[in-house]
Amino acid sequence: MAIAAALVSEFDHEMAVTRTVLERVPFDNPAWAPHEKSMTLKRLATHVATLPRWAMHTMGVSEFDLGANGYNPPDLKSADELVEEFDKIVADARAVLANASDADFMAPWTFRNGDQVFFTMPKASAVRSFMMNHSIHHRGQLTVYLRLLDVPLPSIYGPTADTPV
Repeated sequence: MAIAAALVSEFDHEMAVTRTVLERVPFDNPAWAPHEKSMTLKRLATHVATLPRWAMHTMGVSEFDLGANGYNPPDLKSADELVEEFDKIVADARAVLANASDADFMAPWTFRNGDQVFFTMPKASAVRSFMMNHSIHHRGQLTVYLRLLDVPLPSIYGPTADTPV
C-alpha cells in the first residue's frame, strides 16, 4: 500500500470526527477559557479548524520557519464559519496528501524558528505527528472545554455519555 493511501484513510477518519466536534462549538462566549493560562474557546476552536493546513506546509516545502512565517488565525465568528473554514482546508490538505508519491513522503522536512531547529523528519512522519496527532491533541482539549460548557459531546472513538451510539 502506498503511503498516501494509508495516511489519507486515517486523515479522512480523523477529520470527519473533528468536524463533528467543531459543529458544536458555541460562540456565545468566545473569550471563555477554563483557566487564565488556557487558550480561549475561540482561539482553540480556530486552531483545531486550521491545523490541517499543516499538511500543505509540510508537503509543499522542505522546511518551515515559524519565525519567518508566524501564525495569523482567521477571525471566525460562528460555528458555521468555523466548519466552513475547516472544510476548505481539509479538502485542500486531502488533495495534497492523496497526490503525493512515496518519494515525496520520504523527503526530509524541518520545522524551525530561526536558528532553533525543533526537528527534521520524513514528511510522512511530520504529517502524522505534527499535523494529525497535534490536531487530535487539541481536539481532545476542545472536548474538555465543551464538557465544561455543558455542550453534548459527539461520538469520537465510540460512545460518549451524550452520544451512546
